[in-house]
Amino acid sequence: MTILDTTPDGRQQAAAPEPPQPSNAFLDRFFEITKRGSTVAREVRGGLVTFFTMAYIVILNPLILGGFSADNAPTDVAGGWLSAAQVGAVTGLTAGVMTILFGLIANLPFGLAAGLGINSFLAVAVIHEVTWAEAMGLVVINGILIVLFGVTGARTAIFRAVPKELKAAITVGIGLFIAFIGFVDSGFVRATTAGPPVQLGDNGSITSVPTMVFIFGLLVMGILVARKVQGGLLIGIVATTALAAVVEAVMKLGPGSESNPGGWHLNTPVLSGRLVSAPDLGLVGQFDLFGAFGRIGGLAATMLIFTLVFTNFFDAMGTMTGLAKSAGVAHKDGTFPRLKPAFIVEGLGAVAGGATSGSSNTVYIDSAAGIGEGARTGLASVVTGVLFLGSMFLTPLTSVVPLEVAAAALVVVGAMMMAQIREIKFSKFSVALPAFLTIVTMPLSYSIANGIGVGFISWAVISACSGKAKKVHPLMWVVTAGFLVYFARGPINALLGA
Repeated sequence: MTILDTTPDGRQQAAAPEPPQPSNAFLDRFFEITKRGSTVAREVRGGLVTFFTMAYIVILNPLILGGFSADNAPTDVAGGWLSAAQVGAVTGLTAGVMTILFGLIANLPFGLAAGLGINSFLAVAVIHEVTWAEAMGLVVINGILIVLFGVTGARTAIFRAVPKELKAAITVGIGLFIAFIGFVDSGFVRATTAGPPVQLGDNGSITSVPTMVFIFGLLVMGILVARKVQGGLLIGIVATTALAAVVEAVMKLGPGSESNPGGWHLNTPVLSGRLVSAPDLGLVGQFDLFGAFGRIGGLAATMLIFTLVFTNFFDAMGTMTGLAKSAGVAHKDGTFPRLKPAFIVEGLGAVAGGATSGSSNTVYIDSAAGIGEGARTGLASVVTGVLFLGSMFLTPLTSVVPLEVAAAALVVVGAMMMAQIREIKFSKFSVALPAFLTIVTMPLSYSIANGIGVGFISWAVISACSGKAKKVHPLMWVVTAGFLVYFARGPINALLGA
C-alpha cells in the first residue's frame, strides 16, 4: 500500500520512505549507535579489534608481576611472589569487568586493563620496600583518591583547564607513542649496544622473519584502510595471524630470546595443549591497605602513592583525550560525552586492579585500533570486556596472535591519530614549543604522563614570561607545581630516606 502526503498546494505525492529502523532498537537507544553514526556490526568489529590488540596483556602482565616459582618471579621485601597463572586469571577478570562497566556507564569505546607503566613500577621499585600485598594496598588507595577526584569534579576541572592546543598535542603525541611501541614490539626498531639509542632492525637491516611478517601486516592493513574496506584492521589482523601461523609451522622459529633473536616477540602463533582451563582466582582480595605505612613510614608511603596517582591520573587523561578525538566524539574544547562518569569508572579500575593483585587498570591507548575500525560507542567496550572474561578460560587462543601482528595495527592507528596536528598553530612559538615538547617527550621517554608534564610546565612558564600569565588557568599552575614535584621525586625520596 502506498502512503500519500499532501503538499502545501493541495496536491498528493508519494511519501518519502521511512528510514530503516535498527535491527536492535534497545541497543541503538542505549548506546546511541545511530546518533554517533555507527552500526551494531561496526561496534562488534571494533570491539573484536580492540581485544586482539590488547590481548597481549593477559600474557605480558603475568610475566611482569609473577612467575612459576620464586626463582623466576619478582620477589618482594619479604621473599613473597605472585603465581603467573593466578596473575593471568585476575588480569582477564578485572579487564573484562571494568571494560564492560566502562562501556555501560561511560558509553565510550575504550578498553581497560592492567597499566604497563604501573605494573612495571611495582615489580621493579615498590616491592623492594614492601610486600606484594602492601604494594597492592597502595594501588587501591591510589584508585580511591582518583575516584574522589572524579566524584568531586576536580579531575573534570583540571581537564577543562588544559588549553585546546595542548589537548591536540597530547593526541598527536600518543599517536607517535603507540606507533613507536609498534615499531619496537615488532623488532622494526631496536636498541643498540653502542652509538645511537635505536636503530633499524639488526644493525640497520631487517633480518628477522617475524619483523617481515609485521611489515606485511602493516602494508595489508594500510592498504585496506586506505581503500576504506569495512573491517580492514580486523581482516588484516586475521590474515597476518594466519600467515604467522603458517610461517611458524614451516620454519619453527619459536619464542624470541637472547639466544634466539629471530624468534617471535612474546606470543608464538601456534596452538598447543588444552584450549580450555579453569582460572585460579586465588589472588582476589589479597591486599593490605595500610601495611606499607607501618613498614616504611608515612612519608615514604605517601611519596609512592603520589607517584602512582600522578602516573594514573595523567596517563588516563591524556589517553582518553586522544581516543575521544580519534573517535570523533570530542567537543571543540576537547571534552567528550559522559566525561565525569568516565573518570570515575577509570578510577575504579585502579581500585579493582589493586584489590585483585593484577595492578591498576586504566584506559588502553590500544583501543584506538577498535576506533580505527569504526567503534564509536560503549557497545564495542562490552564486546571487548566479554572477550577478556573469556580469555580467562581460553589463554591458548589468546596467545595465538603474535605481538608483531598487534604492533602493525598500532602503527596504522598511530598514523590516523597524527591528523590532529592540524589543530596546533605552529606559527605561534609560544604554542609550538610546548606542543612540540609534549609530542616528542611521550615516545622518547616512553610515558604519556611525562609528555603531559613537560607540556604543562613549558606552557605555563613560556606564557608567564611572554606576558600572558593571566591566560594560564589557575589549575594549570597547581598541576604544574605538582609535576615539578613528580619529576623531582627521586631526589625527594633520597632526602626522605636520609
